[in-house]
Amino acid sequence: MKSTIQLSILLFLGFQLAVYAQETEETEQYEPVYITITTTHWSDDPDTHFSGWLDTEKEYFEKVTSKNDLILSSGVYTHYFTPDNSEVVLVNVYRTWNDIEEANSRTEELIAEGWKDEESRKKFFEKQRSYYSADHRDEIYQSMQFSIPETVDKENPKIYYVRTADLSMNGEGTPENFKQYYENITKKSKKLKGYYTHRHLWGSNAREMNEVFVFDKLGDIEEFFEEEQGLVNSHWADEDERSEFMEEMTKLFTGKHGDYVYRNVPSLMK
Repeated sequence: MKSTIQLSILLFLGFQLAVYAQETEETEQYEPVYITITTTHWSDDPDTHFSGWLDTEKEYFEKVTSKNDLILSSGVYTHYFTPDNSEVVLVNVYRTWNDIEEANSRTEELIAEGWKDEESRKKFFEKQRSYYSADHRDEIYQSMQFSIPETVDKENPKIYYVRTADLSMNGEGTPENFKQYYENITKKSKKLKGYYTHRHLWGSNAREMNEVFVFDKLGDIEEFFEEEQGLVNSHWADEDERSEFMEEMTKLFTGKHGDYVYRNVPSLMK
């Protein structure tokens, strides 16, 4: 599904975690990627028949997305446990900011190549649009260096638990603690199949930071929480030291957060 993305950057200078991440990126020569996320919704037209949806999106994927080298990876994610069961989340990842715009131009070329006949092209995109409502939201994020890449599985769906948090941006807290937690707890998990962090660049909430946890099945989320707590207790065996560390790390955030669970469509993963 094609959407027009307005290119505009909201820089949040002074935010400690972002500054720390940038400094670390420079030191370790980390190169962040840019992530566009379009949240759209299933059509609420009662006459819409969704039986052809997957075949339609597969055709678009094979003719356009898979051939666009400027799109490093992409995925389609549907509601599992979120406040809105009509959500469909479309994600594309790019190497540079400029690649976002250039990829759109390449997409137009691939569309012309994929559906050479104007009438057939028109019918295809009318059909594709019919599955979705006109309402959607576009946001752009920049990846952070805290990640565990997943292995793309084109056969079996995975579960994506997304935890959003609002950054305090008040100068309190120790950003180094987030890295310590990632190195000593998150990376040691045996339940995680992937893990990603990214921060807001353009969109509705300049404070937003997201963590994405990838699992094989829904039940692994609860087991991960238990595993996580065990790793925390083991690494910070002294209760007072543990409490002090966690209290300091939580100062990086306002305390406001959201939890969402999605399931991917394996055949549309790049």
